Amino acid sequence: MISIINRPAWALGVCCALLALGTTAPSAAAPVTPVPVQVDPFRDRPEERAFFDELQERTFHFFWETANPNNGLVPDRFPPQSFASIASVGFALTAYPIGVERGYIARDRARDRVLTTLRFFAAAANQKGFYYHFIDMQSGQRANDSEVSTVDTALLLGGVLLCQSYFTAPDPKEVEIRKLAEQIYRRVDWTWAQPRPPAVALSWTPEEGFSRYDWRGYNEAMLVYILALGSPTHPVGDGAWSAWTGTYDRNWGTLYGQTHLSFAPLFGHQYTHVWVDFRGIRDAYMQQRGLDYFENSRRATFAQRRYAIENPMKWAAYGENIWGISACDGPANVQQSYLGEQRRFYRYAGRGVGLGRTLDDGTITPTAVIGSLPFAPEIAVPATLEMYHRYGPKIYSTYGFLDSFNPSFGPTGWFDSQYLGIDQGPILAMVENYRSGLVWRVMRDNPYIRRGLERAGFAGGWIGQISGQISAQTSSQQSMKQ
Repeated sequence: MISIINRPAWALGVCCALLALGTTAPSAAAPVTPVPVQVDPFRDRPEERAFFDELQERTFHFFWETANPNNGLVPDRFPPQSFASIASVGFALTAYPIGVERGYIARDRARDRVLTTLRFFAAAANQKGFYYHFIDMQSGQRANDSEVSTVDTALLLGGVLLCQSYFTAPDPKEVEIRKLAEQIYRRVDWTWAQPRPPAVALSWTPEEGFSRYDWRGYNEAMLVYILALGSPTHPVGDGAWSAWTGTYDRNWGTLYGQTHLSFAPLFGHQYTHVWVDFRGIRDAYMQQRGLDYFENSRRATFAQRRYAIENPMKWAAYGENIWGISACDGPANVQQSYLGEQRRFYRYAGRGVGLGRTLDDGTITPTAVIGSLPFAPEIAVPATLEMYHRYGPKIYSTYGFLDSFNPSFGPTGWFDSQYLGIDQGPILAMVENYRSGLVWRVMRDNPYIRRGLERAGFAGGWIGQISGQISAQTSSQQSMKQ
């Protein structure tokens, strides 16, 4: 994910009007919480279905073909092949079940790749169960002087636990997958990563110890606390979630017509949602606000689109179907004249639109739009198709959408030539969650995800349904014994 070294990752900090194309933004008084998708929403739209079929398959093959088959490690970016990112591996482990269900690979091939990956991490060097953010693609040793990252370890574990809950057959290899996933997760000592309890620190290095910063909401690290609370071996205390939500109020407000909990880059509204279905479940804070995190992400998505329509910086191409600002690659760290004034452009940066903080240099990243597909399909689908049709091979190639593009840079615009694993992952997973709910459905059965959510105070929706089913099963078993 976002490293302290070269990718800023800490917290950066609806009632509405009619939008173009006749779509209506969500209402603050009546949050929209869709029922789980049972049928592919593209089934009656053959052209869109064909496009998203191809997009998913191309994106899947990024993970399948760029990974090292001998250890399962996936490059942070490609091409050229770089060091591995453990977060990219987490997204790869999430991709493999999707590949099986979509028919891209046979189950036995996916099973073997997952097993290779988990065997590597079970034996890999770690710090109290946490891993270095970047590691060498061949040896697995620390790379790029990177940090031991709590959030990147969490993103890796998201994929690990998905595979644990997906590969449930009695086949000996699937039994081993479940055993190794259990070992890898149980080994993580979340309390070690609390030098200033009850919060969890961002990172640790052998040279400097723990980072001066802790994860405090609202940002992509919800998954850190859910996994830390759900641990059966080294869980954090009950106050951890309160520490996480304790800073929420400073990021609550109305932005471009949307009242919501703000975080500037859209990836912060997407990452945890890859694995956790937040529809209809609420913690105490969201209960007080009258919405859930899914609806919150929906509002953040609409706010970004409205920002692009208003386009206060007058960037080229921005509009109702060209939008999407998040952490991504960019053209260069330079100042350049644009519309008669000097503008600052960036390479990799945590771009975004948020309360009190906007970083926008005209760079668009497709993952910002497509990763929000389940939240706001009525605006994300047209934007995805518009980017594809307008720019074609400049932004779409072997493995689907390249990372980013900037039509405002230089005389002819700038178009990235690389893919980033942490941006490819949400594209594939969130398209699948929109189409079938696969990852969400599988992860609802994972006891550690459920326990973490319950300890964080989430209730309602599918959590209540599953808890009720468990209680009914327990009562039935007790009756049979009597």
